[in-house]
Amino acid sequence: MTFESFIEAQSFFLWATFGLALIMGAVVNKTNFCTIGALSDMVNMGHLGRFRSWLLAIAVAVVGVVVLEYLGLAAPGEAFPPYRSGQFIWPENLLGGLMFGIGMTLSGGCGIKCLVRVGGGNLKSIMVMLVIGVTAYFMINPFPGSDQTLYTVLFYDWIRPLAIDLNTTQDLGALVAAESANTARLVIGAILGLLLLVYVFKSAQFRGSFDNILGGLVVGLAVLAAWYVTSNVQIDADGELYSLGEYYAEWDMLAESEEGKPAQGRPLSPQSFTFISPMGQTVGYAAGGFDKGLLTFGVMAFLGVVAGSMLWSLLSRRFRLEWFSSPGDFVNHLVGAILMGLGGVLALGCTVGQAITGISTLAVGSFLTFIAIVLGSVLTMKIEYYKMVYEEEASFAKALVASLADLHLLPNGLRRLDKV
Repeated sequence: MTFESFIEAQSFFLWATFGLALIMGAVVNKTNFCTIGALSDMVNMGHLGRFRSWLLAIAVAVVGVVVLEYLGLAAPGEAFPPYRSGQFIWPENLLGGLMFGIGMTLSGGCGIKCLVRVGGGNLKSIMVMLVIGVTAYFMINPFPGSDQTLYTVLFYDWIRPLAIDLNTTQDLGALVAAESANTARLVIGAILGLLLLVYVFKSAQFRGSFDNILGGLVVGLAVLAAWYVTSNVQIDADGELYSLGEYYAEWDMLAESEEGKPAQGRPLSPQSFTFISPMGQTVGYAAGGFDKGLLTFGVMAFLGVVAGSMLWSLLSRRFRLEWFSSPGDFVNHLVGAILMGLGGVLALGCTVGQAITGISTLAVGSFLTFIAIVLGSVLTMKIEYYKMVYEEEASFAKALVASLADLHLLPNGLRRLDKV
């Protein structure tokens, strides 16, 4: 995909992103692909259909990315955000994932589900989206009149010293076989993908569910397609080929003027779908007066998912306005949105951004974030369930201990509430 000018290349980069997100938004709405729903089904009803759909998306993305990278058609090692960073900041992955998992449970949906609900007319999700967006924006950008961000105020001083320097990238291929990392990634990714596919399709119930298969397949393919597109857009400048990022770095040498120059170069790097930081980018785009220089992959992904969901909602006549049922419902969504904004940026992604896109790079931090998100969400569900069943008898501490015992993270003898 070679273009004669930066503007043409960037336009393709952005509109291809929008098109992929549009399809994904419509299909996620249609199939009810939902990671929080998958965990809720698993914990509360023992149903694994939507969880298997999530794993199918991961399998498709993992296998596709390792094959494309082996063939030189994808560059996840140059990704934005840097999933494979040589600094393994495990506390950010762990704490960010836990915060995000708790937050998405309190607010009733992950990042992509929030955007899909916005497209479907859910007014609650508009509030959640705005709170996530503002929180995510100030996690990265300084407060007005200050050089401090939420990240530097809340996390930087104590969390960065805990990082581990790996002296290599943190993907499994490089850690297992540094000298032949590309081949190792191909083998590891193929084995992991195959194991996931066997687990997913061994269920006859799942094989009979068109929506679950369609949802997982399309989400996985959309993540894969985004990696391919963003890794292969090039500009032919007098016979020399440049990626968007490379051209931006050499702008003064290659461009005739500042016209059309984006505000930043990092968002031009190879990347795929994630939905928390892009909400912050969209807040910045709106606050900046919708300046074209602030248009990024993330903003177009945001707009595409909302538009795709709205399109399907209108076509299927499922567009419905919905508001908070009580003050308590509002508070839960507010707190959940703040935690999602903090945790999603801290952990470098969400249930799509880390658990699918990040895992497709085989980054150790992405696997840790996935585990932490699931743990945070499941634990919150169990605590809420114990408090609902036992009402006044179940203090938060008692419900927490019982929930941890259910998950075999504490001895059963410590519980003060009978298992429900």
